[in-house]
Amino acid sequence: MAVEVGDKAPEFELKDQHGTPVRLSDLRGRRVVLVFYPLAFTPVCHGELAVIRDRFAPGVDGDVRILTVSCDSMASQRAWADQEGFTFSMLSDFWPHGEVARAYGVFDEDRGLALRGTFVIDAEGVVRWKVVNPVPTARDISEYHKVLAEIS
Repeated sequence: MAVEVGDKAPEFELKDQHGTPVRLSDLRGRRVVLVFYPLAFTPVCHGELAVIRDRFAPGVDGDVRILTVSCDSMASQRAWADQEGFTFSMLSDFWPHGEVARAYGVFDEDRGLALRGTFVIDAEGVVRWKVVNPVPTARDISEYHKVLAEIS
């Protein structure tokens, strides 16, 4: 079942690229940009995360937390983050495989990976905006600042 705007964001706890657990409920009081992507080390994902690193993250307020999620292992996430200088949280939804992506309605069962889903979650844990793109289609990240400004 897909998560829709106005729904309470499904709770999760995943480890980031450093092995640190990140729990959504621990981020109450902050806005969260939750970005699912298919696979590390792939061209479209690289382009999107580079734009987040270079153009989006530097302009966000201190109360915004960027969380990226894929079904890759924590080791893959760490290697990619180190190689590319990604300093935002890169969460591993590896096991149980795709559990969080399923909870948000962005898991591709046939390919075993997450679709390109983005959810902006407000300080109370409510989804205020979302977009889901097919695997080969990059998102327009320029929308993120506009959406965050509307829910500040």
